[in-house]
Amino acid sequence: MSGDLPIDFTEQADLPSLGISPQFLDFRSTTFESDNYVCVRETINNQNTVSIVDLKNNNQVTKKNMGGDNAIMHPSKNVISVRANGTLVQIFDLTSKAKLKSFTMEEPILFWKWLNDEYLGFVTTNSIFISNCFDGQVSLPPAKLTLRHGNLNNTQIIDFTANVNMDWFAVVGILQENGRIAGRIQLYSKSRNISQAIDGHVAEFTTISLNGNSKPTQLFVTGNRNPVTGNGELRVIEIEHDATSCPVAYPKKLVDIFFPPDATNDFPISVKISVKYGIIYLLTKYGFIHLYELETCTNLFVNRITAESVFNSAYYDNKNGIACINKKGQVLSVEISTSQIVPYILNKLSNVSLALTVATRGGLPGADELITKQFDTLMAQGDYQGAAKAAASSAQLRTPATINKLKNIQAAPGAISPILLYFSTLLDKGKLNKYETIELAKPVLQQDRKQLFEKWLKEDKLECSEELGDTVKPFDTTLALACYLRANVHNKVVTSLAELQQFDKILPYCAKVNYQPNFTVLISSLLRSSPDKASEFAISLLQNPATSGSIDIEKTADIFFSQNYIQQGTSFLLDALKGDTPDQGRLQTRVLEVNLLHAPQVADAILGNNMFSHYDKTSIASLAEKAGLYQRALENYTDIKDIKRCIVHTTALPVDWLVSFFGKLNVEQSLACLRALMDNNLQANIQIIVQIATKYSDLLGSSVLIKLFEEYKATDGLYYYLASLVNLTDDKDVVFKYIQSAAKIGQYKEVERVVRENNVYDPEKVKNFLKDASLPDQLPLVIVCDRFGFIHEMILYLYKQQNFKFIEIYVQQVNPSKTAQVVAGLLDVDCDEKVIQNLLKGVVGQVPIGELCDEVEKRNKLKILLPFLQESLDHGIEEQAIYNALAKIYIDSNNSPEKFLKENDKYDTLNVGRYCEKRDPYLAYIAYDKGENDDDLVRITNDNSMYKYQARYLLKRSDVALWAKVLAEDNVHRRQLVDAVVSIGIPELTDPEPISITVQAFMQAGLKLELIELLEKIILEPSPFNENSALQGLLMLSAIRYEPTKVANYIEKLDKYDPTEIAPMCVENGLNEEAFEIYDKYELYSKAMKVLVEDIMSLDRGVQYAEKIDEPGLWSQLGEAQLNGLRIPEAISSYIQANDPSNYINVIDIAEHAGKLEELVPYLKMARQTLKEPKIDSTLILCYAELGKLHEIETLLDNSNVADLEEVGDKLYAKSDYKAAKLCFVSISNYSKLASTLVHLGDYQAAVDIARKASNIKVWKQVDDACIKKKEFRLAQICGLNLIVHAEELEELVETYESLGYFDELISLFEAGLGLERAHMGMFTELAVLYVKYKPTKAYEHLKLFWSRINIPKVIRACETAHMWEELIFLYAHYDEWDNAALTVIEKSTTKFDHEYFKEIIVKVTNLEIYYKAINFYVSEHPTLLVDLLVALTPRLDITRTVKLFKNSDNLPLIKPFLINVLPKNNTAVNEAYHELLIEEGDYKSLQVTVDSYDRFDQLELAKRLEDNELIFFKQIAANLYRRNKKWARSLAILKEEKLWKDAIETATISQSTEIAEDLLSYFVDTGNREAFVALLYSAYALLRYDYVLELSWMNKLDDFIRPYEISVKKEQTDKIKELSEKLANTKVTDEQTDGQTLLLTNGSLGSQATGFF
Repeated sequence: MSGDLPIDFTEQADLPSLGISPQFLDFRSTTFESDNYVCVRETINNQNTVSIVDLKNNNQVTKKNMGGDNAIMHPSKNVISVRANGTLVQIFDLTSKAKLKSFTMEEPILFWKWLNDEYLGFVTTNSIFISNCFDGQVSLPPAKLTLRHGNLNNTQIIDFTANVNMDWFAVVGILQENGRIAGRIQLYSKSRNISQAIDGHVAEFTTISLNGNSKPTQLFVTGNRNPVTGNGELRVIEIEHDATSCPVAYPKKLVDIFFPPDATNDFPISVKISVKYGIIYLLTKYGFIHLYELETCTNLFVNRITAESVFNSAYYDNKNGIACINKKGQVLSVEISTSQIVPYILNKLSNVSLALTVATRGGLPGADELITKQFDTLMAQGDYQGAAKAAASSAQLRTPATINKLKNIQAAPGAISPILLYFSTLLDKGKLNKYETIELAKPVLQQDRKQLFEKWLKEDKLECSEELGDTVKPFDTTLALACYLRANVHNKVVTSLAELQQFDKILPYCAKVNYQPNFTVLISSLLRSSPDKASEFAISLLQNPATSGSIDIEKTADIFFSQNYIQQGTSFLLDALKGDTPDQGRLQTRVLEVNLLHAPQVADAILGNNMFSHYDKTSIASLAEKAGLYQRALENYTDIKDIKRCIVHTTALPVDWLVSFFGKLNVEQSLACLRALMDNNLQANIQIIVQIATKYSDLLGSSVLIKLFEEYKATDGLYYYLASLVNLTDDKDVVFKYIQSAAKIGQYKEVERVVRENNVYDPEKVKNFLKDASLPDQLPLVIVCDRFGFIHEMILYLYKQQNFKFIEIYVQQVNPSKTAQVVAGLLDVDCDEKVIQNLLKGVVGQVPIGELCDEVEKRNKLKILLPFLQESLDHGIEEQAIYNALAKIYIDSNNSPEKFLKENDKYDTLNVGRYCEKRDPYLAYIAYDKGENDDDLVRITNDNSMYKYQARYLLKRSDVALWAKVLAEDNVHRRQLVDAVVSIGIPELTDPEPISITVQAFMQAGLKLELIELLEKIILEPSPFNENSALQGLLMLSAIRYEPTKVANYIEKLDKYDPTEIAPMCVENGLNEEAFEIYDKYELYSKAMKVLVEDIMSLDRGVQYAEKIDEPGLWSQLGEAQLNGLRIPEAISSYIQANDPSNYINVIDIAEHAGKLEELVPYLKMARQTLKEPKIDSTLILCYAELGKLHEIETLLDNSNVADLEEVGDKLYAKSDYKAAKLCFVSISNYSKLASTLVHLGDYQAAVDIARKASNIKVWKQVDDACIKKKEFRLAQICGLNLIVHAEELEELVETYESLGYFDELISLFEAGLGLERAHMGMFTELAVLYVKYKPTKAYEHLKLFWSRINIPKVIRACETAHMWEELIFLYAHYDEWDNAALTVIEKSTTKFDHEYFKEIIVKVTNLEIYYKAINFYVSEHPTLLVDLLVALTPRLDITRTVKLFKNSDNLPLIKPFLINVLPKNNTAVNEAYHELLIEEGDYKSLQVTVDSYDRFDQLELAKRLEDNELIFFKQIAANLYRRNKKWARSLAILKEEKLWKDAIETATISQSTEIAEDLLSYFVDTGNREAFVALLYSAYALLRYDYVLELSWMNKLDDFIRPYEISVKKEQTDKIKELSEKLANTKVTDEQTDGQTLLLTNGSLGSQATGFF
């Protein structure tokens, strides 16, 4: 805007150019909470995205895929709030990816807004809420403030605001009223819980500081435009008046808001207030900005900032201005011009007092003179307090001079000092400047009021500087540090941090401010005050990648070590050398040497942690040995002599380490060291030697170590060494050596353990060693013999040694299980039986008796075991082997063996039986019988012809498998056995079960005839089993299977069998008549009937039998059989006879399938009497319908029925029996299907009436199709109107009409439908397409009326097909397809071309290539309008390309006005093109002006071209161009040629070249141009050589002409001589004064010179 306007107006962003779709630039989709972010919710390809435009970061756009219907950004933080489905709210911190809030509201959220940096406000359908979004409670819902006031009903909420204290709130809504937009405000007081309704479009809370009040006054500002009168008013009132702190009340203000006459529908849309400057910004919908002063409500300025309507706004520039977004997508900002507002008020409004108020309130320039005068006047009047306030209000007066003036004034008694009043005024208003801060700090700190100073510092009331820090530092270093930090005095910040020992903060600070201090000097300084902190600081420098490279490690270490800070230097170097690289070897050696000399324990720790590996190991080893660190010496020595010298100091070496150290030595070195240890002190070192030998046994070799121990006769060492190997080794010799060494040192228990547990040793060798060793304890020998089976040899050895004790120990303690072998051995050496019996007494219960008996039995001496066996029984041992042995003893001694065998159940019958077979077969039979040893019993009885015993055993066992075995055909004894069974076994039985099993066995053996004869004998002859049902049944079964001819006879004679079992068997074996007789005999009529109809399959005999018995059940059974046999009439008759409808489903299905409907009717009537089944009634209706009995159907429907009438109706409908179907559908009021039925009956009017009742799309479609086909268009339209309101039905409906050619009727249908309440976009779209296709004349009018309600892309396609270009252009424009609209105009140019409309289109295209197509189009079609088009396109036009386009086509004259218009852009192509036109026109004046004004062109090329032009004026321009480019010779050549002497003289003078000037001077002399000669002397006075001029004039007799020149030269020489004389005189005085002084680089006191780093 113009420089004298009081506002700064700026375009912050153009949203469409940033990729934001214009269609989403509205109040609903675009949110604008502050001047930091614009948030736009877009829906692209059915995917919701949110575009976040960062206005403070180069308008960077961030797009995020995010659901929801709305999103807003936090005013200052990167926090987004998303709303979904109107109720779900989620708030995310996009930086930390944290979810701050997530809750669901009970009511839809109609509006939401950030009230401040913490609280988010919500307006729902009925209530108002607020939520603290940073309280850490994610799921906590918002707190309800109050209910919505009734005045907000039916309004659109556009704003929600609150005051600073969050105790006053205002909600703003707008609505349509009297053709205008009215505003409603709900003002709510939280403390009073009261709401007040106010008329207004905008509202805002603010504060103002009034003179006389100690705190700001709270104000409420509203703006309104009366919808009836159209008058606008701005109202400002005070709220929450506190008379105590605010004695001065703010008077209510009411001023008019100006609206232009043509802005009848304009209204205020936003009000923002700058508290700092006291300015009210009021913005209207049409883009008018109004500025008011807050205290007086004076209107300052009104102007329109945008032609597009505004829909959103926010505060701008720290709430000092206002920003808005218009429909075009421009983000615009307005704030007062701080440099112009006060002059504007003074000059334009002529309001001095208001200018002073505004200037003093905001510290604005422009009224400085007035304030200065006021200050001087007040000072002169003695009003020092007023003067102090005036000075505090002016930036111009806030100087050291003013402060000094006020300081020098003595305040009246009891009055406040002017200087203090000055400072207090400034502190209340804002921040002190540099000088004021220092002046205030001095007295405050001198009075020790540091807390007050610190308070001001925290409140940012003071301007910090280095001088302030220096002033504060003597009083408090911490406060000084705070000052230095705020003033960015980096070196003093670092120094202060060091003095405060806050070393951990130094590096972060340096990194933050990018400051590089001298760390070496800093460390040296810190070392003097805190060595530990210096070390920590140095280490931190190393650990920081940014500073590690700037540290000289060696120098830093020298600083520590040179001052004897060994610990700190070591700590530093340890951190510095932790990389352990080869280049650090020297420093590693250094740190180790220092510590070995001064702190050996530290060196020990360093070496112990293996921190270094590149130091001088020999040197360090020697120092370590001297320091007594033998372990570290050994770690670093490599010479075996050194190692052997150190290694003997075992008392100073950790045993574990010493053992592991041998792992680093080779075999020879290890053995040498072991010998050194043995030689030094074998007794003291034996344990260590054993540990070393044990650990490195595999490496050194067990044989070598054994020899070593044996060489030094270290038996104990050998024992302990081998003890570690014996359990792991596979070497038999090692184990043997261990046994030997253990035996030698008396470790008999260890010998015992090894021989018992070890499996590696050679048992033969060990056994022989133990026998030869004759140890006092023979237990190891016993164990070896026991483990490896040397029992017999051991018994012989011990028996010969008469060492019965260890025999007894072996049997009783070592291995009682080997007692049998011991007894056998003793028996073999004829040991006394008493010895054996005594031995056995001690092992009762421990001996494997079976094995013992077997061994003794082999030697035929079982009797000697009798006492042992009896004693075993007495001890409760009841092993089977005992009883076996006793049985054999009793048999051999004939001591009642039969009784023992029968009564005793614990012996092994098989074992004893076989023992008896040769002695007494009967005893064997007894044993086998007891043990059920079937095979052995059968064998012994067959071999000894004991058949009766076998028969009795078989009947007793009753085992089928056993019977099968003895009755096998290959058994030669079968006949004798059968005879014995029949003659002896069977008569002895009274239990039928064995008989049954026997019979079964006979059957399985194929003895059929024998079986029957047996059963006849048992059953038919007198016996206990005559009445046995099981045997009778068995006989019947046998007869059925093997003698069927006897079955009928048995039926007559027997009556105890089970008919339900026998009859089915008869049926299975084909004896159907016998089965019938059985059922009939036992009165099982149903089963008898079943046999007749299913097995005999005689339905006729079934009828006779049913008539004979005459039971309903038989009739039903017969009916089912007849039905299965497809004797349908007879079956129906039987069911009727039985009065049984239970099988109605099958009867109905089969009868229907057979077409026996007439016969079915009586059955259905019978069934309806007892059953209420839908199938029965439904089938009866179908039968009546098939038989044409509509009257009966009506009668049935009139009465009670349970038929599924819908299903019946569907079946009748499918059979085209529409009359019967109609009756069904009428009965159940199924209007949908009734309507379809009426269509088929041709009753279309009734069908339409019924379709209304049905209200079903499918019905409407069916009725509509029928009406269309019958050309009942009136009725079809009624149907169609009910269809077209459903968008998914449009396509099919249109296709139906179009396929039949009924275009007018279709158009009439849609025209009638437009007035429907449910008219939707599809209807308007389809009508538009129909107009395009069939009535083009109506299309454009329809599009103009309803373009917002049609699917534009679809209509576009139709218009393209129909070549309706005007309509197509209109649609493209209204669909924001500006590119296509412009291309269509260009490519399809018509006679109705509208230039202004095309300009509106072309400026909105996104593809700039279209600009050039449009230019070509205008050149060929509308050349007279070309310039106007170019002017419109200029902001986005590539001017260079455009000019080249016209230049190439030789049409530059067409665009001359355009070229003139864009000349200020100083574009090269434009300049050159315009130059070309001017040259062609000969307009040298314009060319001169252009060349002088715009310099971007090829000046030498133009000069060359003008040089050849005939006009002298063009030549003059060419010379000037050459001069401008320092082509002096060419310029002068043209000027000489054209005799342009003035220009030539100027050129020579400008060149500043003596040669050129003298050359021109010579030219003038040669040409006799004396006037020009004199003029050049004057102009180029400084360039011409005096001697050259004298010579030239003397040679050409021009002395008179150069006289003025000579006078000037002489005068200048005289002045110079005088000046030099004065200087020489002054120099002589100075030299005299300095005589006798020592020559120094710098004069001055030596004490003031710097002598160190500082």
